[in-house]
Amino acid sequence: MAPGTPAAGQGHGTAAFPAPSIPVKIIDATFLTHNVKQFKLEKPKNYSFTPGQAAMVALNREGWSGRSAPFTFTSLTSSRTLELVIKIYDERKGLTHQLGLARKGDELLIGEPFGAISYRGPGFFFAGGAGVTPFIAILRDLHKQKALAGNTLVCSNQTSDDIILGEELSRMLGKQFLNIFTRQHVIGFLERRIDRNILITLVQNFDQHFYICGPASFVENLSRLLQDLGATAESIVIDH
Repeated sequence: MAPGTPAAGQGHGTAAFPAPSIPVKIIDATFLTHNVKQFKLEKPKNYSFTPGQAAMVALNREGWSGRSAPFTFTSLTSSRTLELVIKIYDERKGLTHQLGLARKGDELLIGEPFGAISYRGPGFFFAGGAGVTPFIAILRDLHKQKALAGNTLVCSNQTSDDIILGEELSRMLGKQFLNIFTRQHVIGFLERRIDRNILITLVQNFDQHFYICGPASFVENLSRLLQDLGATAESIVIDH
């Protein structure tokens, strides 16, 4: 679910989920990249979620309270605040554009958390752009438990400027945090799309779990390639 953008990869159909109605104040709002914004929010009493879950979110503002989209929580479940990392699409003039303008003290509406990508065991996490956001809470939780061993995160972005929380992910995962860039040559990093040859080189053992989140074409292509190389459909966890 919800990789920080209500468009590509934010895959759940939203009709089944009630409109968000829980008001929460923005404690802080900071751009992590030129078009990705991190929000720290008040955490309602007794509000809980599991790593990888999302909620419907709207702006508590006239004309916008009825326009919601799903976004994934990136904070630890034990944190006293909630955190969202959202890709901003200014050109669409929709909800994320308005969220890009939102500031400390503004109010959002959130709904009850619902399931999305959940951790089933060690394996490879493949993220396309803002598709990394559902993995952040999972990886932070595993890091807190000292249970990150056996997990690798592979992020595909257009350029190095698009990496989300790169320093933190590098600290947590070390050499198991891999970056692939599709539009800019960066010395020491791969410059290409994730294809069959890259998967053979990186993965080698296809009898493990695979977590995929990103634009629909990214998810579909990787799922097909992994199954062609021997992964079972049951071992592939994707954003629906």
